[in-house]
Amino acid sequence: MRYCINCCIHLLPNDLHRQCFRCRGPDHNNQKCPVCRGENKIPLYTDSKQMKLLAVLEVRTDHRESWNGFFCLRKGKLWSLIFGLIIMTLVMASYILTGAKHGLLLIPSPFHYGAFTSNPSLMDNESLSDMKDHYQPSKMNISYVQDYPSIKLIIDTITSKIEFIMRQRPDLEEMRKQEPHMFSVIPNKFLPNSKNPCWYEEYRGNTSTDPYATNSYALYSKRFRTIFDYLRKVFWNHLYHYKDKHYRLRCLPHFYIIGQPKCGTTDLYDRLRLHPDVRFSAIKEPHWWTRKRFGIIRLRDGFHDRYPVEDYLDLFDLAAHQIQGVLQSEATKDRGKMNNIIIGEASASTMWDNNAWIFFYDNSSEGEPPFLIQDFIHAFQPNAKLIIMLRDPVERLYSDYLYFASANKSVEDFHEKVAESLQLFENCMLDFSLRACVYNNSLNNAMPVRLQVGLYVVYLLDWLTVFDKDQILVLRLEDHASNVKYTMHMVFQFLGLGPLSEKQEALITKSPASNTRRPEDRSLGPMLPTTKAILRDFYRPFNTKLAQVLFDDAFLWKRT
Repeated sequence: MRYCINCCIHLLPNDLHRQCFRCRGPDHNNQKCPVCRGENKIPLYTDSKQMKLLAVLEVRTDHRESWNGFFCLRKGKLWSLIFGLIIMTLVMASYILTGAKHGLLLIPSPFHYGAFTSNPSLMDNESLSDMKDHYQPSKMNISYVQDYPSIKLIIDTITSKIEFIMRQRPDLEEMRKQEPHMFSVIPNKFLPNSKNPCWYEEYRGNTSTDPYATNSYALYSKRFRTIFDYLRKVFWNHLYHYKDKHYRLRCLPHFYIIGQPKCGTTDLYDRLRLHPDVRFSAIKEPHWWTRKRFGIIRLRDGFHDRYPVEDYLDLFDLAAHQIQGVLQSEATKDRGKMNNIIIGEASASTMWDNNAWIFFYDNSSEGEPPFLIQDFIHAFQPNAKLIIMLRDPVERLYSDYLYFASANKSVEDFHEKVAESLQLFENCMLDFSLRACVYNNSLNNAMPVRLQVGLYVVYLLDWLTVFDKDQILVLRLEDHASNVKYTMHMVFQFLGLGPLSEKQEALITKSPASNTRRPEDRSLGPMLPTTKAILRDFYRPFNTKLAQVLFDDAFLWKRT
């Protein structure tokens, strides 16, 4: 095996060195060419075994020949060198641009983030009875104070654009056109002897048919398969036989805990389900009205097949079986008693999440959704009860950030995300109405933190366009945390539940709080004072309107 010393091209046996473009040209003479004669060079010959490294020894007497290796580079190597330089240039450009975006290189950021020194002895323990913030100042934190005037201008622009305009209720026939299947499954009237909305539906399957074979909740989530395995076993025992036909009892919730996230809905749910007359869906938060019926399983995964209404109704089969037992008992038949068992549903997205409308409904209202979740719930259940648990929106946003942020959580990062979200919200408000921005899917996905969830009054006013005020109970988490017994009595009275024994009441009211802040999140401490001041200014006009609507100044959250 031989190699050309000048260009390192592998020469096949008996090759006359014609592969080297430097050695052979139009006027080439093998006898006169010093390269072909091998003058001043010592070629290296190897045997037929494969070599991992080619060693070449070359002795030059003419310094001009030091340039020979460069001119004999193959085209492939030359292009590889050029390509490598281009890639290196692009990487450097990307680094510079990314650094500029984050205020690390070239362009200084308008928002400055100083160091935060946490004090372990002064950490926020999530106790709502003591809302005092403890902040350890440092010399660098003066930069946060300098942020305030520039961000305040953004908030002033947003405030100047706020208009609380009541929306028009959509036409029922238009709603039927949008959701014909839903209207074909849910009847207009329910059983008169049941406090909970229920009805009998003919079942056309046979004993070999799996009634939950196509249920999307069972198919897409392993967590719920145990529940559906149990439902399969008891399903045939609860069919009602009448005139050679089989019927199953179907039910919708009597009440909904509709919001808001990180406002204590889980704690309320855990306490309320201990009441002997209350049942809940097999899953605490089905999110059917807001997400699953549109095919949204996880927000980050896009759209899948839509969950039909039958899948949602299956979640109430356990409760329906108990209601059916009461309805078919001899005492109920003979004395005409009512079934007092009621079903609840606690999806914390129901109040506010209408992000999917833009993909399914006609956008002919200048960015505002023509149909909202409450329009459809009211169409089927005009007498439904609604419970809302709210919290100081400033603290709610920080808790939401701590819960959902995956990595690199810090008070500085939260401050930066708040500033960016406010800028995005301002941009939307310059071109669209308040309602259009609140229900804007693109904006809500772009904002690093969910500012819009704390605009409680916007959502509440839209629910009040279809439901009467006495059908909605609005609670504060701060009151619930300081006096659980009082708030639970309010809920029992609102739902018309019967009296409890002392033992039952003690069990419900003395249970520890659910879904408190995680220990690793507590170590971050409270948000920065400047961040809190910015958010106070942003939410103030919305809290003022909320207090006016509810006739309760406690919803101003001045003392928290």
